[in-house]
Amino acid sequence: MNYLGIDIGTSGCKAVVFDGAGQQLAIANREYDVIFNENGGAELDSEAVIEKCFRVIKECSEQVEPNSIAGMGISSQGEAFTAIGGQNEILCNAMISSDMRSEAYVKSWPEAFGEEKLYNITGHTAHPMFTLFKLLWLKDNKPEIWRKTGKLLCFEDLLQLKLGLDPAIGWPLAGRTMMFDVRKHEWSGEILKSIGLKPGQLAKPLPSGSIAGRIDKKIAKELGLADNAFVVTGGHDQPCGALGAGVTKPGMAMYATGTVECITPAFSTPVFTGDLQKNNLCTYDHTVDGMYVTVAFSLTGGNILKWFRDEFGQHEMDRAKQSGENAYELLLKTAGDKPSGLLVLPYFTPSGTPYFDTGTKGAVLGLRLSTSRGELIRALLEGVAFEMRLNMDILEKSGCTIQELRAIGGGAKSKVWSQLKADVTGKKITTLDITEAGCLGVAMLACSAFTGVSVRDLAEKWVKPQSVLYPNKDLKKWYDERFVLYKKLYSAVKKIDV
Repeated sequence: MNYLGIDIGTSGCKAVVFDGAGQQLAIANREYDVIFNENGGAELDSEAVIEKCFRVIKECSEQVEPNSIAGMGISSQGEAFTAIGGQNEILCNAMISSDMRSEAYVKSWPEAFGEEKLYNITGHTAHPMFTLFKLLWLKDNKPEIWRKTGKLLCFEDLLQLKLGLDPAIGWPLAGRTMMFDVRKHEWSGEILKSIGLKPGQLAKPLPSGSIAGRIDKKIAKELGLADNAFVVTGGHDQPCGALGAGVTKPGMAMYATGTVECITPAFSTPVFTGDLQKNNLCTYDHTVDGMYVTVAFSLTGGNILKWFRDEFGQHEMDRAKQSGENAYELLLKTAGDKPSGLLVLPYFTPSGTPYFDTGTKGAVLGLRLSTSRGELIRALLEGVAFEMRLNMDILEKSGCTIQELRAIGGGAKSKVWSQLKADVTGKKITTLDITEAGCLGVAMLACSAFTGVSVRDLAEKWVKPQSVLYPNKDLKKWYDERFVLYKKLYSAVKKIDV
């Protein structure tokens, strides 16, 4: 039998089919547009998203043997939700993570509820990205929708509803709402009561890999799935991707480089410390049974190289058009393998962890007339890597030690870039022969549910390391000294208002 993993992202959805040995058989993807509002809103048309999810599932099923897809799992963007009416109709667009309209509630509501209590229940610190605060905004600003709402669903559970299931939600995605007790594994009655919700208005929370139900037979036939095809709970895309990268034991972490730079480490027990709370490093469920994760991220990631390419890389873009080479790789070749003499604070966007600072600015320190273009490129990438080292340093002080980083995403394809990360962070980096880790992770969950083979054993067989890069020992002293300076940079730059 075959297994399908679908990933519902912010800018598009993709589906991938794998066989029982983890070989990729089919892939399909569709894009959709984020709707931006002048008042800081960022939404998705939930109807369009679900329609395109159905389309990629059907396209994948048409590429494999008919009726061979026994089950599927769903990896979903976090935090976004859709209000559903009494007839299962969609009442509004989904407010996604980058929607900042709820910012006014982020300080006042936790102070009234109790910041310490909120953290100890949810494992998260307040930010307008989280569902809790978006619901407070919806209640006050769209009362007509609030009154009609029968259910509030994230995209994982919304897709299940449209497939004919009584919706369930994986623990890792429930955790990202900031309404879920991550130790008791249930919706927090105290939080729900405080905002006027009942548990029945939310999907049933289940561990990742639980069979949520069977797809409606008519819908399964239309999509080309097996008659009795089932859906398993997956969850938030980062833990799903971590499973797809083979992160199944403590000491390992997924290192994803896309637009955003993100590290997702795994640990065996929930970790709640003052340091993690102060630095906005959360604790919530992994997709692997009995394990937990955190998410350390920089909103400036691969987009910093895209910015440089678009603004200063016309030569490489022209050459790439003529030769078929990759413009990013051409830029990276100019960066060289020697440390730069510059120090970059990589906040070309609002910062992620540890500061959650939406107003901070980026900076490049140490420029001279002798500074080369390649040195600047390398410095920009070093700055992002230092930011991730800063996050790992905080984690390790709280007992979350990381020995190995599993690299996925577009940046992992570059040996130059991956080696730079290993040198700056001082960590071993394993690159993987994986393009869609989130889809692979939830397909593994579906296969495990069907066959009874544990996801840990499946990960050993399905996840294939490509190369292992070790930090250059000759550069250790240099980067250690630069890191001491880097840790001073944010507080110094923040004092300058430009």
